[in-house]
Amino acid sequence: MTLGTTQAIALSGLDGRLVEVEAHLSNALPGLLLSGLPDAACRQAPDRVRAAAESCDLPLPSRKIVVNLSPAAVPKNGTGFDLAIAIAILAAIEEVPQERVRGVVHIGELGLDGSVRPVAGVLPSVVAAAAAGVKDVVVPRANLAEARLVDGIRVHPVTNLRELALNYKDGGSPSSWPVAELPPSRALTGRAVPDLSEVAGQAQARIAVEVAAAGGHHLLLTGPPGSGKTMLAERIAGILPPLHLDQAMEVLAIRSLLGESAANCGLDLTPPYVAPHHGASLAAMVGGGSGVVRPGAVSTAHLGVLFLDEAPQFKQDVLQALRQPLESGAVTIARARASVTYPARFQLVLAANPCPCGHGHGKALRCTCSPMARRAYAARLGGPILDRIDVQVHVPAVTHAAGTACAGESSAAVAERVAGARAAALDRWVGSRGASGWPVNGLVPGHILRVGRFRLPGAVTADVDRALERGLLSLRGYDRTLRVAWTRADLAGRSVPTADDIGLALLLRAGSQVAA
Repeated sequence: MTLGTTQAIALSGLDGRLVEVEAHLSNALPGLLLSGLPDAACRQAPDRVRAAAESCDLPLPSRKIVVNLSPAAVPKNGTGFDLAIAIAILAAIEEVPQERVRGVVHIGELGLDGSVRPVAGVLPSVVAAAAAGVKDVVVPRANLAEARLVDGIRVHPVTNLRELALNYKDGGSPSSWPVAELPPSRALTGRAVPDLSEVAGQAQARIAVEVAAAGGHHLLLTGPPGSGKTMLAERIAGILPPLHLDQAMEVLAIRSLLGESAANCGLDLTPPYVAPHHGASLAAMVGGGSGVVRPGAVSTAHLGVLFLDEAPQFKQDVLQALRQPLESGAVTIARARASVTYPARFQLVLAANPCPCGHGHGKALRCTCSPMARRAYAARLGGPILDRIDVQVHVPAVTHAAGTACAGESSAAVAERVAGARAAALDRWVGSRGASGWPVNGLVPGHILRVGRFRLPGAVTADVDRALERGLLSLRGYDRTLRVAWTRADLAGRSVPTADDIGLALLLRAGSQVAA
């Protein structure tokens, strides 16, 4: 036998493709060559494989070994191909039976001592293997927790190369190996989120947060430092409904690409909360990087909250890059060879001070900013971004009376109303359109609300119609105001918005500017 084959997975974003790893021996000058469009990390695999094999008393012969990763035109990124390359070579030299390794996917990086080390992206790799019909997958033991989350596939953990080789020689085919089990009681988890009752006062801001959570609306909080903007944002994840299992799997798959794993055998059902620093680069925000295209903050916040504190301090190109994912729910990073698309359906929450020094509120007696500086600061949140923010509210400084008053409603009480409002919206939009419906009001297309059976009477929409005619609202803003009005009606238990709901939606969108 001079040819050994096994399988691996090549990832492009969250999508994986089955790769056949072929190892061929010849009598030419000794060497170990790797072909099949590997990146820099993958090209170094021959050195790691040879050292690991020698450390495990499985020395490779002094012959020419050519390893091909097929299809050769698909880019191969990372060190996760090491284990598959080693097993293919061991099959070629008849150290392990070829028939037992041919249909098995191997994922893992090899250490020079033969240990099998964890790699990023195991969860989407195992999902791709299951979709391709593979039944057995070998993964590093440190990645077992996330790999076992995929149904319909047998996952075999391994700690070193020698252990795996002995299993193939003495333990029969992988289908007969014992499958590692995880404690079922630890399968579902939920991280702790601060409670909304800890926020002092801010009745109007609390209403805005509840409306935003109930309808999946984007939110802007403006106010002086210390007024509670960050506290409010940090508690939004606690009033959002828990993720469904398939949603939690999708969120964990994105985290897996970044090297995070379900180390505690848990699948977190709490929506993500991501708060990047205002110095974040464009690649850190939307994804990118040289070589492997990694997901950015907009993707790690998928199905959760993306909070930009001190939003005007973010770079303009970073803020403007949010426009595509806000509209489409996905972000596409283009490269010369290919493009990668990551999901990015997040709820955007922005926080901003009234001016650069933060004291430009009330009578602004302590403000040291010039009118030009204040104008330039406000202009950093450009019109195209603000036009996509459904709810905009001012968070005033907390007074002594508000700070010493009784605690407000807890997150549990608000979350109950949010869940009820989302259930009403789901019944209306999905119930009327089936699978093509929308889960929250914030995703409903504008024309659905302006024409047809869901169009509101002119007497109800008079205020928002007038704002559109006066140029105080764009058509996009008009649609978003209607969505907020529907959410307010759902929270109040009404089947159709009233004129008061439209008025509150206008106030929550642009405050006194439109109301005037």
